[in-house]
Amino acid sequence: MADLLRFHWILLLLAAPCVGSFLGVLTVRLPQERPVLWSRSACPHCGQRLGARDLIPIVSWALSRGACRFCGRRLSWFYPAIEIAALIVAVWSLALVPGWLAWASCGLGWALLALAVIDARDLILPDELTLPLIPAGLAVTWALDPDRLLHHAAGAVGAYLLVVGLRLVYRRVRRRDGIGMGDAKLLAAAGAWLGWAGLPSVLFVAAAGALLGHVLWAWARGHGLRDRELPFGPYLAGAIWLTWLYGPVVVSLP
Repeated sequence: MADLLRFHWILLLLAAPCVGSFLGVLTVRLPQERPVLWSRSACPHCGQRLGARDLIPIVSWALSRGACRFCGRRLSWFYPAIEIAALIVAVWSLALVPGWLAWASCGLGWALLALAVIDARDLILPDELTLPLIPAGLAVTWALDPDRLLHHAAGAVGAYLLVVGLRLVYRRVRRRDGIGMGDAKLLAAAGAWLGWAGLPSVLFVAAAGALLGHVLWAWARGHGLRDRELPFGPYLAGAIWLTWLYGPVVVSLP
């Protein structure tokens, strides 16, 4: 059993940077509607196609000192950063989640990582990533405790309808859209994974993080709070991840 557990850890840790490498490509190409699987990677400066030795996660970037070996120009830190982030997700999951559930936790974490990056850069939450999280969360719930499946399904539906309702109210009051449908689908995924009981924590943590992040951004840039369109997806993704790992926020009353 100990050998099997050790193999499980090693396999997941080895897979994580490779998944991160794929996520790097995905987050760049998906918003641009470019092929993700059937197009080879190339240097963004000279256009030279990259070989296997150039695509080893983290290692290739470190050995090349962050420069293209063909033209010598500097390469973005983005790809090794997201590969390291994917590895952190795996280590975090293994530290807190037991057995096969660590793999499911990593899948959730990697999808949330990709969504956070895409929304931060492109202000969209693609259906290709948000919608599969809903049946995935229900499937994990069924495997863990079939009796709670109804609660999680209700959480998914209720979360979606809540955001749709808020969107309609905001549009009526402000006469413009204030929250995207991608946020509604991502919150529905939160309901599928966490159940309706986890949704208040997700909304509280995400809203608090978004407010703090926006205030700090405005203070650092010297702009007013209305000078920037706020991507809510990264905060929502972070809140889902923390609630999944640590459970809902508990407030103790005196």
